[in-house]
Formats: sequence, structure tokens, C-alpha cells
Amino acid sequence: MDLRDTPAEAEFRHGLREWLGAVLPELPPPPDPADWPGRRRYDTGWQRRLYDAGYAGVHWPREAGGRGATPVEHLIFLEETERAGAPYVGANFVGLLHAGPTVAAEGTPEQRRRWLPPILSGAEVWCQGFSEPGAGSDLAALRTRAVRDGDHYVVSGSKLWTSHAEVADWCELLVRTDPEAPKHRGISWLVLPMDAPGVTVRPLRTLTGTAEFAELFLDEVRVPVGNRVGAEHDGWRVTMVTLSFERGTAFAGEVVACRRSLAALARLARDNGAWEQPAVRRSLGLLAARFGALWRLVQWNVSEAQGGGVPGPGASVFKLRFSEARQELYDLAAEVLGAGALVLDEEWSAPRLQGLSYTIAAGTSQIQRNIVAQRVLGLPKQERAGG
Repeated sequence: MDLRDTPAEAEFRHGLREWLGAVLPELPPPPDPADWPGRRRYDTGWQRRLYDAGYAGVHWPREAGGRGATPVEHLIFLEETERAGAPYVGANFVGLLHAGPTVAAEGTPEQRRRWLPPILSGAEVWCQGFSEPGAGSDLAALRTRAVRDGDHYVVSGSKLWTSHAEVADWCELLVRTDPEAPKHRGISWLVLPMDAPGVTVRPLRTLTGTAEFAELFLDEVRVPVGNRVGAEHDGWRVTMVTLSFERGTAFAGEVVACRRSLAALARLARDNGAWEQPAVRRSLGLLAARFGALWRLVQWNVSEAQGGGVPGPGASVFKLRFSEARQELYDLAAEVLGAGALVLDEEWSAPRLQGLSYTIAAGTSQIQRNIVAQRVLGLPKQERAGG
């Protein structure tokens, strides 16, 4: 794959850079990180600007409402928006990076018409209802039940770590529709309206003081059968599509952000004298190499997902190494800052605290290693003792 800019790609980059230069100074100041209603307004306002300018869903296929950008154009978009310090997708990341691509890949024409345009325009926000108190890393052990009642499912159960639930309109929800089937079967992927009777949201406060996650309680919530994406009991396969997007391309912008933060950390080390320590210089160089390699993996995964395709198991290779590299970056920042790392700020200490979850969220590192071993390296599953 040749990633050098062609004349058309250079023109795309130039136009995007000019647009960003004109529109970013017009943005209002970002809200307080703990103000999630304010953050929703800010993030969806930015999404609307992207939509009006033709940059929303830049890599989505045209038939899904996107721009149909090539892999290189997608990468250019990520590079230029990060370089300019543009807002991230924020409160709408589940819809734009997980649910939307899943609906585009697996949904019916009616479902794509209903849900994709408001995701792209920022009119509607989604959350993710996958994990449960007893089904985190072992996601297939979920117990939230959905009983068919005519044209509806009656859903009861609870979810944990439901991203942005308190400001969401819709939830990508995993439910068990056949309790007698083996645990990886009998699961269905539903779209839950968050304003339905019987839905209760209880925000969870994190180490940084914000409530970006929530507990979700479902008490006989009626969800139309037409809100099921994929066939009944085929939800595990659809979920693997969702997680491939989550692990493969959803973190792409963060790699660019981490490379920018690494450069800032090197400047900080020069300014405060930490650069004189050989171990610090060695760590900075090692991280530069690691993030460079991760960017190549991003290029691979973006290319694999071109035109609405689904990233393969290589997405787990990326997710595994990026999660650890990001933690290493901010651990090094704490070393360079010294006592200053104890002050909670948005540039270094808050991202370090947030990064503690990266080796757990979207599938723990242990789960990713199993996926890589079995699906990339072709190793057999480990037999249980006595099995």
C-alpha cells in the first residue's frame, strides 16, 4: 500500500487544513469535563459542523451516508484533525466508531436509513450495553434476558460500564434470547431506546471525578423486534463485528494524539532537565518507535476496513499493544514531571488515570492475547485441567 499523497490526496489534505483553520477559532470553549450534558452539546455541535462540511463519517461508505474516503484520505483526516487540535468524537464515540459501522455492515436497509443519518449529523448519541457485573472479560456469560412477546422483546437485567448512558438516545445492547443454548449462542444484538419505560441509569464516578460510565438497569423493557441487528441468536457474531471496529479503527485518532503528547513530553524533559538522564532518553526513543509501529498497524486496519469492511483479528494485536504503550507513555510522564505528577490536570495526570482502564476496556489484554494466539498464530485452545 503506497501511503504517499497523490495529487488528489494532497488536495484533500489542503482543503481539510484550510477548513480546520477557519472553523476551529469559531468554536466555543470546551465545557467542564464533568458536565456531560454540556459535553454532549459541544461534541455533537462539532459533529454537525463536520456533517455540514462533508467530513462526517469520512471513511464510511457512500451508501451509508459517509464520504467514501480511501484509506489514505481517512488517515489524512485523522492526522490533520489531531494536528490542528480539533475536538474528538467525545460523547458520540459509540455511535460513530462502534454502533454505526456495525449497523452499516450488518443492518437492514431500513435500519441503516433510520439510524445512520442522525449518528453522522450528531442528532443522536449512542451508548454501549455489553458488560455486566458477572460478564466482563467473559462477555458471553451475560445474563440479561430478552423474551419474545409478539413484535417485541421484553428485556430484564443489568449492564455495567455503559459508556455515556446518561446522555444517550440509543444503546447497542447484548441480550440472551435462548437461555438453553451454549453461552456463545442464543445471544442477540438489539438497539434499545434509552427513553423506554423500565430503563434506569445510575452514573458511576471515575478516578478523574467524571461520570462517563453508568450502571444500566432494565425492568421488563419492551424493545421492538425490528430493532434487532442480525438474526435472532446470532448476536455473538454481530458483536465480534462491533468489537473489531472498537479494537481496530476506533483508537486510530488516539495514536496520533499519543505521538503528539510524546513530542510534548520530550520538550518538557529538555526544559526541566530530565533529558539528562539516559534512562529517560532511552524510554522516549523506545516509545517513539512503538507508536511509529502502531501507526503502521492503524494503516493496515484502516485499509482492511475500507468501504465498510470489518477489521480482522489483527485489530486485537493493535489494541493489545496500544493499551500498554499508552500506559507506558503516561508512566514516563509521571517520571519526568516528578512531584508535579501529583497535581490533577487535563494534560498529564488525568490521562494517566484514564489510561489505567485501557488494558481492561474493549477486552482485557489477557483476552486479546488469546485472540492473537488462536486466530492470528493458529495455536490450539488450552485444555482445562482434567478436561
